[in-house]
Amino acid sequence: MSATLDAPAQRSLVRFKATFGAYVALTKPRIIELLLVTTIPAMLLAQRGIPSVWLVLTTLVGGTMAAGSANALNCVADADIDAVMKRTKARPLARHAVPTRNALIFGIVLGVASFAWLYATTNLLSAILAVAAILFYVLVYTMVLKRRTAQNIVWGGAAGCMPVVIGWSAVTNSVDWPAFVMFGVIFFWTPPHFWALAMKFKDDYAAAGVPMLPVVATPVQVAKQIVIYSWVMVAWSLLLAPATSWLYTGAAVLAGAWFLLLAHRLYNAVRDGEPANPMKLFHMSNTYLTAVFVVLAVDSAIGLPVLGLPF
Repeated sequence: MSATLDAPAQRSLVRFKATFGAYVALTKPRIIELLLVTTIPAMLLAQRGIPSVWLVLTTLVGGTMAAGSANALNCVADADIDAVMKRTKARPLARHAVPTRNALIFGIVLGVASFAWLYATTNLLSAILAVAAILFYVLVYTMVLKRRTAQNIVWGGAAGCMPVVIGWSAVTNSVDWPAFVMFGVIFFWTPPHFWALAMKFKDDYAAAGVPMLPVVATPVQVAKQIVIYSWVMVAWSLLLAPATSWLYTGAAVLAGAWFLLLAHRLYNAVRDGEPANPMKLFHMSNTYLTAVFVVLAVDSAIGLPVLGLPF
């Protein structure tokens, strides 16, 4: 009898776990992880030391809710695209695991909660920046740029750069030049990162009617753009040298050289008609960004003497 009574409860538990997992999936946790990796170093650099643990935690919570809101609303707007693409057809709305109305409400509630939380625990500037990032990602990138221009990821990627600015503002209640430099590192990193992925899945984007650069340009043209943005990214990363020490600068040079090597190898392979593996650069780009920002965090935490401006 006990087993009979337990069966409905077990089925309810299974349904609850599936539903909970679907809502978590709407927030795209893997993307959020990468965003948070950049937030903490930005806070450490702003402090040039270790900020209050409470401030770090509250900023991460607020940032997670803001990113989750943007991603959930993106899933709502892109449900038709996600259902067509092999890479995204398992997303909750594409497989009807969550009602569209519920997903929309969930995304909006997360966005409102992120503003309220950051305003209450950090400052108004951070809260406003978080909402601005959500609105830009959903309204500008998802609803305007993504389906209309091959430059979609270039300008739309600006939303993904906002965590470093939010992290800086949470500590200083302002936005200074190092925050803009960190913003630029991620901004110029996004095209090589995403275009490498899009080269692999260009047929998916073509089927969905999304004009990602690999869909509308030749592989050689795409690889050339990847090289150009990679050089700009590496050069831009060195602009943080005056606010950091030899540790960050050396790591940025080494990591940048590694990135450029793979970018040029991809271009050379595509140009020469040889087998190319853009996913190698895609996965390495995650490692690059993580490594650069982790070293930035260590550099800031241990408080090594900064190189300073040469004038």
